[in-house]
Amino acid sequence: MKKIHLALIVVIALILIGSLIYGGLQLYGHKSTLPKGTTLAGWEVGGLNISKVRSELEIKLHALESVPLVLQVEGNSELTLNLKKAGMTYEAAAFEQALQDLTEGRLWDRVKARYSFPQNWSVEAHLEIAQLQTILSPAWERESFGDPVDATRRITGDDRVVYTSEKTSLEVDWTGMVTSLWAAAPTRFSRLITLQEKGITLEVPLTILQPDITLNALKEQGIERKIMQFSTSLGASGPGRIYNVESAAKAVNGTVLPPGAVFDYGKAIEKAKVEYGFREAPVIVNGKLQAGVGGGICQVSSTLYNAALRTGLEIVERRNHSLPVNYLPKGQDATFAEGYINFRFRNTTGKYLVIKAAVQGRSLTIKFFGTFPQNVTYKVHSQIVEVLPPVDKYVNDSSLPRGGSRVIQNGKTGYVVETYSTRFVDGKSTEVKKLSRDVYYAQKRLIAINRGAVSKSVIPEAPRKQLVEDGVRSE
Repeated sequence: MKKIHLALIVVIALILIGSLIYGGLQLYGHKSTLPKGTTLAGWEVGGLNISKVRSELEIKLHALESVPLVLQVEGNSELTLNLKKAGMTYEAAAFEQALQDLTEGRLWDRVKARYSFPQNWSVEAHLEIAQLQTILSPAWERESFGDPVDATRRITGDDRVVYTSEKTSLEVDWTGMVTSLWAAAPTRFSRLITLQEKGITLEVPLTILQPDITLNALKEQGIERKIMQFSTSLGASGPGRIYNVESAAKAVNGTVLPPGAVFDYGKAIEKAKVEYGFREAPVIVNGKLQAGVGGGICQVSSTLYNAALRTGLEIVERRNHSLPVNYLPKGQDATFAEGYINFRFRNTTGKYLVIKAAVQGRSLTIKFFGTFPQNVTYKVHSQIVEVLPPVDKYVNDSSLPRGGSRVIQNGKTGYVVETYSTRFVDGKSTEVKKLSRDVYYAQKRLIAINRGAVSKSVIPEAPRKQLVEDGVRSE
C-alpha cells in the first residue's frame, strides 16, 4: 500500500513539474519583447516590444535613406539630394526574419529562436550607382565642364606650321564616387539625428578628360616645316583646263599620309569627280589630242611626281604620257588614264606627310610638309638618248591629179628619254640613280596621194580601244 502511495506521489510530482516547465516555456516563447541586450545598428532594442520595434524600424530605415546629401562640384557649385536619390537604400532583412522566428511557428522553435537570438545586429546598405549617373549624366558634365577641344595644326599662308594646344575637360570619376559614397553612408541609427540636421557633404571626384587629339600626338606626327615645293606653269591653258587642274588640286590639297602609306592619285580623281566635277578640255586619246572631259588633270599628277622625286620618296606606279607635255622636261611627267594608268608614291620619310596643292594665277604649286633632313637635296636630270623620226602613211585621194599628193597631217618626232636622280648631302653628290627610260612614240605623217590605176588599196588599221590620258572617260 505504501508503494502505491509513493508511486502516485511521484506521478503527481512529475505532472506538476512538467506543467511548470511547459508553463515556463510558454511564457518564455511567447514574450512580446526582444531579448535584453539586443542592439540593431547602435539602436538599443533589448526589452522593447517587438511590434513597436518593427514599426519604428521601417521609419528609421526610411530616415537613413532621406539623409540629405550635398555634392560639391569643382567651381563651388553644389547639388543637393538625399541618399535614396543617389541610389543608396537600406534594409534589415536578417533582423526582420529573426523577429518573425520569435513570434511565429511552433513553441519549441520560438523558444530556440529566443534562446539563440544574437545580441548585435546591423542593417544592410545597397547602392545602385546608375541612379546617380542619370543625375550626373554626360549632358550634365558637358554643361558643367564643357567639351574637351582637340589640339590643331594649321599651315599659314607663308608656309609656317602653327600648333594650338588642346583644352581638357573634366568628368566624374565613378570608381572614386562609389568609394566615397560607401565610406560616407551611415550604417548606425545612433548617428541619425545628427545626419538629418547636418547631412552628408561629399566632393565629387573628377578625372581629366582628354580630347581625341592632343598637342603631343600631333607633334609626334613630325609635321615640322615645308620640306618641298614644286611648281609648273599653266601657260596658255583655257578656262576648262584650268578648272580641271584646280579641281584635281583641291582633291589633293590637305592629304595627310602616315609613314609608309601610299598616295593614290586615282582616289583623288574620284573625289574630284564627286565634289567638283570636270569640264571639257583637250585630252590625249591613243596618242592624239582631241576634245574630251577632264583635260589637264595630269599636270597635277606630274607636278606631284616631281615633288616626290625631289624628296626621295619611293615611286610605286608611274608612266610617262604618250606625247611630251609642254610644262615639264621629257621624262619627268606622270600620266593618268582612268582605270588603266595610275600614279602612286609611298611616304618613306618616316613621319607623317601633309600635301598642299593650289592654283595661283597661272601656276600650279605642290608643297610637302613634314620631316626631312635640311642638308639633303635631290636633283633630277633627263636626257634624250634616241630620236624617233616620224613614219609616212599614205591614203588614196582620187580628187587629186594623177600622181599628185598633199600632207594631211604633219608627223611628230618621238624620243627615248632616260631620267636620273642625284642625291646631295651637304652639297656633295652621294648617289646617282636611274629613275626611268621613257618612250614618246613618233606620230605618223599622213599624206594623201592619187596613184591612178597603179594605186594599191590601203589596208585600214585595226581599231584600238580608246585610252584616255590626261582626262576622264565620259559616261
